[in-house]
Amino acid sequence: MNIKAYMAIMRVRFMLLVQYRVAALAGIATQLMFGFVFVMILEAFYFSSTVLQPMSLKEAIGYIWIGQAMLGMLPWGGDAEIQNLIRSGNVAYELCRPLDLYNHWYARAIALRVAPTVLRALPLFLVSLFLLPQEYALEIPTSTAFLAWVLATLGALFLGSAITNLINISMLWTISGEGISRLLPALVTVFSGMVVPLPLLPDWSQKVLTLLPFAGLVDTPARFFTGQLAPSEIWISTARQLIWTIVLIIWGRRLLQRGLRRLVVQGG
Repeated sequence: MNIKAYMAIMRVRFMLLVQYRVAALAGIATQLMFGFVFVMILEAFYFSSTVLQPMSLKEAIGYIWIGQAMLGMLPWGGDAEIQNLIRSGNVAYELCRPLDLYNHWYARAIALRVAPTVLRALPLFLVSLFLLPQEYALEIPTSTAFLAWVLATLGALFLGSAITNLINISMLWTISGEGISRLLPALVTVFSGMVVPLPLLPDWSQKVLTLLPFAGLVDTPARFFTGQLAPSEIWISTARQLIWTIVLIIWGRRLLQRGLRRLVVQGG
């Protein structure tokens, strides 16, 4: 495997994507607004309920801000350039490269997930840590909790990139690719904990939600950052993320191989 080639692909793609600073500013403003909305809804829920909740209001608020800061890392859709290549038939040029096609697309997926996160996460962290009213602010975690969050976030990155690659590969099997692009954001939003923290959902759903891959995208990193999960549990959580990443990569490779076998390029 030519690691240097894939690192170069990630670097070039990342440098291209970080140029969209105006879009990043618009995204920061939007995520701050939605963060406030979600926090105020949670506050109203906690103050109106007398039932003991599985996480404190402060933990739930931190959970929301972590989800907003890491929003760009979620696999909302595939790589638009790859999808256009498949749709137009120019994907044939990709087959001429002396690189493994899946690894090439996976490297691009990592850059696609990292670039918007880098542009938006730091400003959102600064605002939520220091500029918000104390009751709405994000609390700084302990050093061990922060380290666990970093490891869980890396796991979320690789898992999200594997899902992104599946979206790209699905274009080999569909005409427009709009179906999965509209269905997946709904699944990611609900089952990752982006809207409602997963611990607040019904008890009967907890085991299923924990086993699904989507929990590793938002829920796992956010719960380590807020201290809802002990740092000692990081190895179990990252193992679950890694297993799902490997499963999705194997599945994606097989789908790609099958798709390329039935690929027909006309013309000369």
